[in-house]
Amino acid sequence: MKLKISFPEERVKSPILSEIILKTGILVSIVSSHVDSTGGEIIIEVIDKNYELIKDELEARGVKVTLLNTLICRDKKECVDCGACISVCPSHVFGYDADWSLTMDTQKCIRCGLCIDMCPHQALSIEGTDCE
Repeated sequence: MKLKISFPEERVKSPILSEIILKTGILVSIVSSHVDSTGGEIIIEVIDKNYELIKDELEARGVKVTLLNTLICRDKKECVDCGACISVCPSHVFGYDADWSLTMDTQKCIRCGLCIDMCPHQALSIEGTDCE
């Protein structure tokens, strides 16, 4: 299960994830992160059964937690199955099926955005818009 954790400027230097891992013993995989002096956003992955505990621990430390059900969205009306996204995706989210239609395994997505930049029809977007 992937979660987006967002934290404010005053929490940037706090070892939030380290504290939670040590306290709970739950393994957390960091999928991607962007942290600077103004705040941060980290995408983490945890085993489903640990979601509530990790969420509660993060929120107790002043961190906003968002469950990411779908990480990348495709507008099927715009997509022409050209495959431009396949060549740039480092996580192998995209592929072709037997009839050369584009396929997606959205759970592999790390939200890097490379496919969005590459798509000539702007058919891809990050979560928050209408998905296929």
